[in-house]
Amino acid sequence: MASLDDKLDDTPDANRDPITDAPGAHPIGVGIGAAAGGAAAGAAAGTVVGPVGTVIGAAVGAVVGGLAGKGVAEMVDPTVEEAYWRTEFPNRPYATGARYDDYAPAYRYGADTFVTYDGRTFDEVEPELSRDWDRVRGTSTLPWDRARVASRDAWDRLHTRFEG
Repeated sequence: MASLDDKLDDTPDANRDPITDAPGAHPIGVGIGAAAGGAAAGAAAGTVVGPVGTVIGAAVGAVVGGLAGKGVAEMVDPTVEEAYWRTEFPNRPYATGARYDDYAPAYRYGADTFVTYDGRTFDEVEPELSRDWDRVRGTSTLPWDRARVASRDAWDRLHTRFEG
């Protein structure tokens, strides 16, 4: 039987594809990028050349958008983010008397939605995040008004890192 030490791996998660085992699988990032890119390209093409252009533009946009979505998703390693926030949590002003396990889903939510809403600001999407918090919160006991600060911290960290 392997020891616990044999199972520990300090290398970043390669986000392996569950079917091919290839590194860099980000189906959510690719799907969201494809949908957003396809819609934008389709609308632009449709405006210029009509309904046929809309269909062609949507197909081309889906491919380009999918690649863009994967690129954003590739930049965010959930394992690295979780380790960072586990270490940083005690230094946050809202951590006094709180448990990391209550805030972990909020950090994850902030990082995940930064990727999902690529190019938008936290303030722009906060109403949607608030609405969906109860569905994604998992075991967190925090209401949105308390989870919000941690989600924003995670979002802002990634924004600073990738968008300046």
